Amino acid sequence: MTVEIRPVTDADWPGLWPIIEAVTRAGETYTYPLDMDEAQARDLWTPPAPGGTLVAVENGQVLGAAKIIPNQQGNGAHVANGSFMVAPQARGRGVARALCEAALVFAREAGFKAMQFNAVVETNTVAVALWRKLGFDIVGTAPEAFDHPTHGLVGLHVMYRRL
Repeated sequence: MTVEIRPVTDADWPGLWPIIEAVTRAGETYTYPLDMDEAQARDLWTPPAPGGTLVAVENGQVLGAAKIIPNQQGNGAHVANGSFMVAPQARGRGVARALCEAALVFAREAGFKAMQFNAVVETNTVAVALWRKLGFDIVGTAPEAFDHPTHGLVGLHVMYRRL
């Protein structure tokens, strides 16, 4: 794979927004409002330090992104939270794996001690399997916490790994 993983720039936003919009509107993997607008998305996906956003870029085209933020405030701020999105046409090419591996390095270098995913939809089996391969454990599942457009009420996994 000849994809570059690097921090997001303002010039990347026009390529990133359509990915966020498509994933959000599908309603299958994120708890975001289905009608989230571009300004809301930009606020969510361009966090301040110690967080940050990484993009996967190939030939000038944004293929996906990873957002890293503190999972909690105060005494919980040493645990990072990671969010990942990959363009539908780029799936199955290792983009999510590359983004997660880079996000783990970013989080460690930013001083985080662990990373947690708060809401991995249990029917997103490809992501669950990848996160497990990358060392994340399912530490709990909230049953019927996500209203999937096809599967109805399904669980949300909390996944965690130490850095």
